[in-house]
Amino acid sequence: MAGVVRPDSKVLGVVVLVRHGDRSSFYQNAADYTPANTIITPLGNVQEYLLGQNLRSIYLTSNSSSFISTINSDVVDHDQILVRADGGGEGGVIFNSAVSLLQGLFPPTLNYDMTLANGTTIVGPMGGYQSVPIESVEPDNDISLEGWTDCNAFSKATKAFYNSDVFKAKASENTDFLQSLRPYLDDRPITFENMWNIFDYMNVQSLHNKTFLDSLPPTYLAQARHLANFHQYGVFSSVQPNGIGNIAGQTTLPSILEGVQRIGSSSDPLNFVYQAVSYKPFISLFNITQAAEMNPELAGIVNYAAAMVFEVRESDSGGEPVIRFNFKNGTEDSFRTYNFMSSTDDIPLSTFVNTLEPFGFDDLPTWCNVCGNTEDRGCAELVAAASRASQAARLESKPAISAVGAGFIGAGVTIVVLFAMLGVFTFLGLLTVGFGKRKAKRGKYGYDTDSTEKS
Repeated sequence: MAGVVRPDSKVLGVVVLVRHGDRSSFYQNAADYTPANTIITPLGNVQEYLLGQNLRSIYLTSNSSSFISTINSDVVDHDQILVRADGGGEGGVIFNSAVSLLQGLFPPTLNYDMTLANGTTIVGPMGGYQSVPIESVEPDNDISLEGWTDCNAFSKATKAFYNSDVFKAKASENTDFLQSLRPYLDDRPITFENMWNIFDYMNVQSLHNKTFLDSLPPTYLAQARHLANFHQYGVFSSVQPNGIGNIAGQTTLPSILEGVQRIGSSSDPLNFVYQAVSYKPFISLFNITQAAEMNPELAGIVNYAAAMVFEVRESDSGGEPVIRFNFKNGTEDSFRTYNFMSSTDDIPLSTFVNTLEPFGFDDLPTWCNVCGNTEDRGCAELVAAASRASQAARLESKPAISAVGAGFIGAGVTIVVLFAMLGVFTFLGLLTVGFGKRKAKRGKYGYDTDSTEKS
């Protein structure tokens, strides 16, 4: 049930997931969702900027009932905000969307200034424009915001869905409608497996191409969207929370859970976590959290600039913080509170974390194992390192020989194991070896951006 009303309580902070804004045409392989490149449009920038302003009016404005009182709402405090953006699938669209949203969230202010040693006061450009650090999450280095890419198990599950009776029945029911779309699709494949690409093309053309919009029958876009919702919910969800169809949400969960826990800790300054993503994590998270089960209208593709907010609030009873779930489906919609996790009330923080934590992972070894991948996104390096360590262990376990020979072999084994471990640690970002620039150290959630340059 959407739009539920609950008593106001103090907001300690928020974890926000946002879909990117409007972009140009985009194509995804219907079998494994390998993407093509695309670019953001001026409309997309505006959509994200307006969302940033909306979030500011709710959480960073002192007369709002949901004002986060401990946050510096004028000049951004980098210890209080954490921003991550998917740097993969849709090129720079998601990252650029984050830039636009942050312009609305933290607008220019003359208070963004500094005084130099010579007494000169400098204000940021454009009337105090503020730049907020954004961590670009590159899929080849971090699987957390794009868990489905190169995931063999996910591709197999997608194929199984396409071969299922329910999918074939839906395709058969809509054969005539799909064929009626032929004049409008510019020779694109008209198959139900390709339904997402069909809808996305129609949606983009309806926004950008007046001739197309004028020629398209009035109900066709809504019909295509309905079928695409069925299609994508079937691909990016599973009946069981730990099912492979939910992988887009599973790999995003750890950063959400750590975000709410950090916000709920009185010793941590973090107040605002913002993750810029595609539409896919929304579908999986709606399913994992039972939000779609309790609110069936959520079972589908979210609009551009849609936003999911997990509010960390003080409990009315004075106990541990609670989580409230709000959602806004694009620019034309308003934020509403939704029931989720089989509850009609706010969820205690510990319940939220303990219930969802078993279904989430963002570490590469687990991902490689779950996806059955030994080659891509760093899995090959892990396999090679494990093989070297295994060989070293076997060498060490061979029958003893002379004391002198054993000494040489023991030293050699130690060196081999050491280098194997160094390889694993280096690959996982726990250790950096080399000259010149020192890489940012990756914690479980975010980066230490300090670096040194070779002079």
